[in-house]
Amino acid sequence: MLDKDAHSHHISQQFNTELDAVKTHMMEMGGLVEKQVSDAVFSILNADSGMAETVKERDKLINAMEVSVDDECARILARRQPAASDLRLVIAISKAVNDLERIGDEAGKIATQALALAEAGEPSKGSVEIRMIGEHVGRMVHDALDAFARLDVDKALEVAREDKLVDAEYGTAMRSVMTYMMEDPRSISSMLNVLWSLRSLERVGDHARNIAEHVIYLVKGKNVRHVGLTELAKHVEQ
Repeated sequence: MLDKDAHSHHISQQFNTELDAVKTHMMEMGGLVEKQVSDAVFSILNADSGMAETVKERDKLINAMEVSVDDECARILARRQPAASDLRLVIAISKAVNDLERIGDEAGKIATQALALAEAGEPSKGSVEIRMIGEHVGRMVHDALDAFARLDVDKALEVAREDKLVDAEYGTAMRSVMTYMMEDPRSISSMLNVLWSLRSLERVGDHARNIAEHVIYLVKGKNVRHVGLTELAKHVEQ
């Protein structure tokens, strides 16, 4: 098992500095992505086209941050040829920033739907579902990043469990949206915007779970992608 001080005892202080820096840069990117999700949800709930435009514009910065962190990881791999837990750290960061970039993309998609709804006027239905799932996946992103920062596999496992709940909430929300559309065909256009936003939020939850799985891989050295919650819990407990 990896402890929290495992990356601070290298003979080369420069190597320690490089590892700390790339992790810090990943967490900075994570903070911005977390804000993107929150702002995107705000923009669609409040028909705020200005906020939506800001979210879309900031996506370029997130893309640039992903490239930068990936480049840092590549340089460390090439120059330091890390092994064991150091290698897992670099790999986990590289994978996590990819998931963060994808979360940023989903926030951008939600902002696009917010712009469409703002043009048509604030939607009267669907906001309850967006708010509920938006807040839920927002907490998941925050907790996944916190688990990574603290190397907390228990919190990572909890994020994975929350993803299961989000999937159930998403199914319920989709049925509600379909009901709104059948009851009032005039709402179909706006409800489609809501539907695509809900789909993006569900994907945010998926990527938050991925980040949590990277934490378990980093700490336990076990590749836990594509495993069920029961097996995931066994890996955490071992």
